[in-house]
Formats: sequence, C-alpha cells, structure tokens
Amino acid sequence: MSDPKRNMTVFEDSIATFLSPIAEYLADDTVSEVMINSPSEIFVERRGMIEKTPAVFRDEQALVAAVRNIAQFVGRRIDEDNPVLDARLPDGSRICAVLPPCSRKGTTLSIRKFSKSTPTFVDMINRGSITKEAARFLDVCIFLAKNTIISGGTGSGKTTLLNILGSRIPASQRVLVIEDSSELKIHTEHIVFFETKHGDETGKGAVSIRDLIRAALRLRPDRIVVGEVRGPEALDLITAMNTGHGGSMGTAHANTPYDALVRLETLAMMGDSNVPVAAIRRQICSAIHIVVQIKRMSDGSRRVTNIAEILPEVDDAGRYLVQDIYKFIQRGRTEDGKIIGELIPTGTLPSFMHEIETNRLPFTRDRFTPPEWYVQMKGSPKVA
Repeated sequence: MSDPKRNMTVFEDSIATFLSPIAEYLADDTVSEVMINSPSEIFVERRGMIEKTPAVFRDEQALVAAVRNIAQFVGRRIDEDNPVLDARLPDGSRICAVLPPCSRKGTTLSIRKFSKSTPTFVDMINRGSITKEAARFLDVCIFLAKNTIISGGTGSGKTTLLNILGSRIPASQRVLVIEDSSELKIHTEHIVFFETKHGDETGKGAVSIRDLIRAALRLRPDRIVVGEVRGPEALDLITAMNTGHGGSMGTAHANTPYDALVRLETLAMMGDSNVPVAAIRRQICSAIHIVVQIKRMSDGSRRVTNIAEILPEVDDAGRYLVQDIYKFIQRGRTEDGKIIGELIPTGTLPSFMHEIETNRLPFTRDRFTPPEWYVQMKGSPKVA
C-alpha cells in the first residue's frame, strides 16, 4: 500500500521543481485558490478577492511540464486526446487543467487549496456568513432528519457548509459520504467515505457516483451525503431520500433555491430511466425539505442568503412551492465597500413546526418573528 506521508513528500519535491513560480502562494494560508490563465498571467484568491500576481512561468513548455507531472503523480492522463485534467492532490486540494487548443491563451490551471482547519458554525457566525438563530434552525433540521440541498455558485462555500452540517449529524447514525474527488472533512462517529474511480485508457474499470450511491443503499446507511450532484445520480439520490434515508444531503450549482430544484430535475432526466417529468417533480418536492442558498458577495464575503423550505407538492402549473424561512436583506455598504445586511426570519413558520414542538426542541415560534423594520418594509404579518 502507498504511504501517504511519502506521497506528500514526493509531491512537495514536485512543487519545488515544477511549480516553483507559484510555490509561495500554495504555502500561503491566506490564499484559497491559484488560477493560471497562461504562463504569464497568474491570479490568486485571497480572503474572497481575486488579485493578479507578478509570478510567471518561464514559457508554455514549462507550464505544460508542470501539469503533466501532476497528472502522472495522481495517476491521470492529460494530452492531446485527453486535454482536461480534474483531480485531487495528496493534500486534498482540487486541481483542474485544460491544454491548448481547447484553452486558447495557453495551458490553464486552477488549484483550489484544501483548508487545513476544520470549519464550525462558530467560524461562520464570526465571519458574518450566518446568524446564530439561523445556525440553530439548521441544527434543528439536521436533528429532525430533513433532507437538505446546499445551493450556490463555484467558490461560494458549499463544501464548507456541507462539512459543518454533516458534522452535526447525531453520532448514533451511520453516514456514507460519496464524492467525485474527496474534499469533505465530516467529523462524526460512524462514517464511511467513498470516491469515484476513473477508467483506464479503454474506459474500463470506471466507478461513477451513481454506482456508489447504488452500492451505498446496500450498506445500511442512515444518511447519504453526496459531495456534489452534477449528473444522472440526482435521480438515485432523490430516490434514496424518498425511501427511508432521511437527513441525506448534497450540493448543487444554482443561483436560487428554486433554480436548485430545476437543476436537480434536469440532472435526473439525463439518465436512461425515461421517468416522466411530472413524476420527477413530485419525487423532488417530496424528497427535498430544505434548500440552503449560499453566495459569494461582491465584497468577497460568503453569506447564506436563503434558508428555504420546499413544500411536498407542486402547483397547478407544475411549479415547485418554495417558501423562505430565512432571507438575507442587504441594507447598504460601508465606505470601504463591505456589504451591510442581515439574514432574518421572514415570519413564515416551517410546515414541520409541530415536529419541533413534539420533540421539545428549544426553538419556539417567536424565533420566526421578523424584525419590525422588515414588517414595515414588506407589510409582512408577525408570527402569531
């Protein structure tokens, strides 16, 4: 078996040799992503903001050599026939590279660095990404085994939030985590991690997320967590959520909670199951209880902008019924451009309020009362 420590040492030696122009940024804990657009155009993301660096590679050949060395190290191929590389580095960082002519400016490479720290709700609250009340409500949803989708754009913080929510799952429950490339660091007592496997040069031996979800269903899971839903496995996850695996979770790329449901619907129809659209919609609205929308704001901060409940039915036109329980309201900006706003309750009670009360959870109805300024602004009724 391979030695992880030895692999890490070999990789560090590789950085020193092939990635020396960006080594300082890979070692900088304030840098979350390194983006190479071409040998002479390198950017980094630092504290949510993108900035250009003076770093350059000697020439295109030097950059290609670095990419091919990384591909060889992680057991993947990147060449004219396979110009795209998507892989996980030994330290957990994600790497994606595209070769010319698909990348017109030259070889393009992005390294999303793996966070060394274990995120918590306290960290998000201190950063202003979520409020204490909203975090407690999500804790309630996890305890009540509400199926949850975290929605957002690339780099918005979906994986970080999924790590936090997954780590709040009761220790008595068996959790199976399925990912394309392992990124999640969920900490709970009974957990199993699965990762997809790419096929060989002829395509043989590949194991997809869909294959792993089907296998997971035979391994007595209480909850299934899918790192990112981006293919026909959406239908398998939805089916699992509808068949006794409450409290399952996943992430999806979408701009709003409603768009997240539409995306799941589209992904579920990508397979060869030929399930009617109406049936898929009813399965989705029955399976998904909560959608948490997270967004990277223009000032570089990441904020939860919506915590929405999905009602278990569609309207007469076949549209999903989505109601915001919490919503972020921007109220202005500071002189240095920082966004001023609040994640507030909208005054809408969740349909499972009776479950909260029956289980004697310390989350009373008055906590859903919106602030007075919001009531006046929207004419919203207070919660009775």
